[in-house]
Amino acid sequence: MNIIIIGAGIMGTTFATLAKELAPNLDITILERLDSAGAGNSWAFNNAGTGHEANCELNYTPVDGEVLSVEKALKIHAQFNVAKQFWAYLVKKGAINQPTSFINQTKHCTLVSESAIDELKLRFQEMSAHHFFEQMRYSDDFDEIKSWIPLTMDGRPRHEKMAATVIETGTDVNFGSLTEQMAAYAVANLGVKVEYGTHVTRAHRSPTGRWVINASKNGRTVQYRADVLFVGAGGGAFPLLKRSHLPSRNRYAGFPVGGRFLQAEISEEQAQNYKAKTYGRAKVGAPPMSVPHLDLRSVDGKYYLLFGPFASFKPALEKGRGFFDYLTSIRLHDIPSLLNVAMRHSHLVRYLISETFKGEKSLFEELEDFAPGLSKRFDWKAIEAGQRVQIIKDRDLQMGTEILVSKDKSYGTLLGASPGASVSPEVILRCLELMLPSVFSEEDVQAKKKRIFPEDNLDALIAQPDRYREIRDAVNSQLGITQSVS
Repeated sequence: MNIIIIGAGIMGTTFATLAKELAPNLDITILERLDSAGAGNSWAFNNAGTGHEANCELNYTPVDGEVLSVEKALKIHAQFNVAKQFWAYLVKKGAINQPTSFINQTKHCTLVSESAIDELKLRFQEMSAHHFFEQMRYSDDFDEIKSWIPLTMDGRPRHEKMAATVIETGTDVNFGSLTEQMAAYAVANLGVKVEYGTHVTRAHRSPTGRWVINASKNGRTVQYRADVLFVGAGGGAFPLLKRSHLPSRNRYAGFPVGGRFLQAEISEEQAQNYKAKTYGRAKVGAPPMSVPHLDLRSVDGKYYLLFGPFASFKPALEKGRGFFDYLTSIRLHDIPSLLNVAMRHSHLVRYLISETFKGEKSLFEELEDFAPGLSKRFDWKAIEAGQRVQIIKDRDLQMGTEILVSKDKSYGTLLGASPGASVSPEVILRCLELMLPSVFSEEDVQAKKKRIFPEDNLDALIAQPDRYREIRDAVNSQLGITQSVS
């Protein structure tokens, strides 16, 4: 079976690596617009690098009145556990040299001011009662919080009422490094072919039923054919879906959201003193990806602080691609969807536009509000983050990640963003099961899957504490994550 993958980011590279691990006879080629793997949204500073497992993100535990829902948090945490199983397998196999090259233990904290203390306390009570979050700690004591996250508390007056939670087994993940290493391993050891500098412009079905992929490479037009096509191209997946002539294409449109971060390089000593990702509360009307957070990042042996993100409305499909690309991806049937979102979510549109025109002075003011005094302690600079394209489905704006597979199972794609890269192995495993049912029905493939994923059943992880702890401890040990002793 011949498979073409569009995009050598974390999703496309995971698809290729996992598929070949399970079924070595598959013929897989990746087509990538850029010159290296993981250079788009997967690159270290195009995202915050949080290993999303719902430890610290308030938007994963929505509150309706006095009822707090943990269902989304449980699913994301379980998905991240499955992701860690795959990464631990790659480390054990030697596909990745050192786990610290892509994943590092980093405290996950949530910090709120007086108005949100009751909500955080309720969140702690609900979450810590489940075995996923049994190691979560809560405090409203100034000194204890300061011992967890000194950089956010050093400049605060002691009388300011704050509360925080912490989980010490959180992670910082360099998805760019992970993607690069997976791609190198897949090419050298699994026989995957990668063609860089290849910009796919269209994919359509031929009369024989195969997919025909048109692309430009080095100024010339090239064409590829595939039995199965997987599009893991971030925002670039939308125009390809539109040109695919699949019946479901009219249900979807893309809503682009850009962003910026403030970045500062710090010393190893300063990094060890903080070693945390601290999440706050999003502004009213802000998208989930705009929750303010101060992150320690470990990238290529250096340490950085990252604060943001600062959202923006940038009509582009991907970073490095212009407005014209986005404009030509829009079809007439998309216009009612875009207008509907503009009217129903006018507060969001206004917020994004206002954020777009913020100068550096305003960015530093927000940093000061989040961590008083910090803007003057380090040499900060504003950097552009990756470009995300959120899903508009049936004229309604959605903020998740969606798997879309054609009825004949020959075409698959991923749309949307968060939690995205953090759950990529679990999402890709589901894609493979949907797209390659005949491959997954084979006994030896099921046996290989079991070796890679000792437990990929999310419901089992959620409902069986002992099974979860057994898996968690094994993969954490392989990845160098030490259990909290509290």
